[in-house]
Amino acid sequence: MPKTVSFKLNGRPAQISVDPERTLLWVLRTDLALTGPKFGCGISQCGACTVLLDNHAVRSCSIPVQAVEGRSVVTIEGLANGDQLHPLQKAFMEHDALQCGYCTPGMILTACAFLHDNPNPNRDQVIAAMDANLCRCGAHPRIIDAILDAATAMKGAHVS
Repeated sequence: MPKTVSFKLNGRPAQISVDPERTLLWVLRTDLALTGPKFGCGISQCGACTVLLDNHAVRSCSIPVQAVEGRSVVTIEGLANGDQLHPLQKAFMEHDALQCGYCTPGMILTACAFLHDNPNPNRDQVIAAMDANLCRCGAHPRIIDAILDAATAMKGAHVS
């Protein structure tokens, strides 16, 4: 039986009537036409579906949409501030920290949550934080460099 779920999505109020057990991933992709979160493995192992839930990186493929009631969800589509890219988005572009791009939204959002909690990371901390996000193209060294540069760029700036 459908239930109305209300939450903040990319900074704006959202409300949708759906099966409350349906995963957040499919609600975002199918019902709300946000294609940033990707279906990868479907079992929370690859990170392609990562979104921010109250500034924490979560795997949207395993969260029922009812769990976001009254909370804030950010997808890659909502990370930029208008036309102003987030420092992580800029750094990923500058470092060519992507190849096919499939994992990129999940990588950026995982890094965003990590830098929110640890704004001054060293290389080993970044590697450990990103370990559970998979990239089949092998862009991990460029991804790590991009995250470290974004951390530097974000110092002193108020960024989500």
